[in-house]
Amino acid sequence: MRAEGFPEAAVRERARSGAAAVFPDSDEYGNALFGDDLSVPADLIDRLRLVPPVFVPRRLAKLVDLAREPVYQDVELETSVGGLRSALPLYVSAFGSTVAASVDHGTAASRQAGSLGIPLVIGENVMPVNGYGRLDQDEAERSLLARIKAYTACALDGYGGVVVQQSTEDADAEVWNIVYSDPNAQPLLESGRLAFELKVGQGAKPGLGGMTLVDRGAAARLADAFTLDPVFGAESGRVLRSSSPGTFTEEILRQQIRLMRNNFPRAKVWVKLPPARDVREAALVAWDAGADAVTVDGAEGGTGWAPVSFLRHVGLPLAECLRRIGDHPSSLLVSGRMWEGTRIAKCLALGATAAGLGRSALIAVDTDPENGLVNLVECLSLELRMLVSALGKYHIDELAPDDVWSSP
Repeated sequence: MRAEGFPEAAVRERARSGAAAVFPDSDEYGNALFGDDLSVPADLIDRLRLVPPVFVPRRLAKLVDLAREPVYQDVELETSVGGLRSALPLYVSAFGSTVAASVDHGTAASRQAGSLGIPLVIGENVMPVNGYGRLDQDEAERSLLARIKAYTACALDGYGGVVVQQSTEDADAEVWNIVYSDPNAQPLLESGRLAFELKVGQGAKPGLGGMTLVDRGAAARLADAFTLDPVFGAESGRVLRSSSPGTFTEEILRQQIRLMRNNFPRAKVWVKLPPARDVREAALVAWDAGADAVTVDGAEGGTGWAPVSFLRHVGLPLAECLRRIGDHPSSLLVSGRMWEGTRIAKCLALGATAAGLGRSALIAVDTDPENGLVNLVECLSLELRMLVSALGKYHIDELAPDDVWSSP
C-alpha cells in the first residue's frame, strides 16, 4: 500500500513501535541533543535583516571622543546580565544532568565561561542525579559543586557569575539552601556573583515537567516519587520517568519570588519562563515581584528529552515571545538557536539584554574541551562588534528596533 503525499514512514513506525514512537530514539538519550529540527521553518528572527543607516550621529560623537575615526574594535560589549557584570551580552544557558551535558562537558563549559567573564547557568537535576559533590568522590566530577569550583577557579575577576537553577525535584533536595550556605560559594556571594533561577518552564516541552529515561532498577526505587511509564516495551531496559510541571498562578509566582528574596537576600533572582501565550503577563509579574532577570526559551530552545510533536509544534517562536513582551522594565534574557552574531544582534535590537548559548555551547566544548567555547565566543564577539559598528553605534546596549527590518 502506498500513500502519496502522506507521512507514510512515520505512520508505519508508529504502527510498529507503539507509544515509543512518540519520542526520539531511546538509544540516543543522554548522548544526543534534541530540539534542533531543521524541518521546522525558521522563525521571524532569521528572516529579519539588520539595516545600517546613512546618517550616524553616534559615530560622530565617538569620533570626537576618540579624536579619530572609530572602527569596530571600539564597540563596547560589556553589559549587565541579570544583575551580573558580564564581559559580553552572553551567558551559558542551563545544561541538565544527562550524559551529553555532564562529566567533561559540564565542567569544561564552567571553566571556559568563567575565563570569558560571562554568567553560567547550572541546570536542573544536577544534584538529584549526580549529587552535590562533598561526600561521594566517585561522582565528584559530575556533581553540582564540581561545576561551581571549575567556574570560580577560572573566573575573570569581577565579571560573570554562577546561576543555579531549581526545579521541583531540586527544591525537594533543597539545592538553593545547600549552595547558599556552602563555604565554596561564599566568594561568589561576597562579590555579588551568585544567582538562583526559578524554573517555570522551558522551550523544548512547555507545559510538561521534566522527563528522563531510567533503567528498570532505578525505576523501582523511584516509583513512589515520580510517574513511570514503560512506553518502550517490556523488552527495553529503560522506563520513562516524568515529574510534575509545577502549578503556577500569578500569586504563586509572586510569592515564590518574594520567598527567594527573603531567604537568599544576597543572591540575584532569575525566573525562567517557557514560550507560553501569556509570556508577557508572567514576565511582568516576575519583574514586579523583584526578579533581577527573566529568561525566555523560545520554542527553538532546549536540548532535553521531549516528545517529537512538542519539539515541532508546541510553544511560541522566540520572535513572537519578544514581540509579545515588548517594552519591559528589567533584564530580559533569551535563548534558542544562538550560534552566530546576527541572530544575537537581532534579539538585542528587539529588546533582549543578552543571549544564552545552550546547544551551541555544548557542541563547542564537545569539539574542544579546552578552548571550544572560548573560540565560539571569540567569533560571536567579532561579529557583534562589526554589526554594531555597521549600525553606527558603539555600545551593545544601543541596539534598537529600528536597526532591523522585515519584508512584508
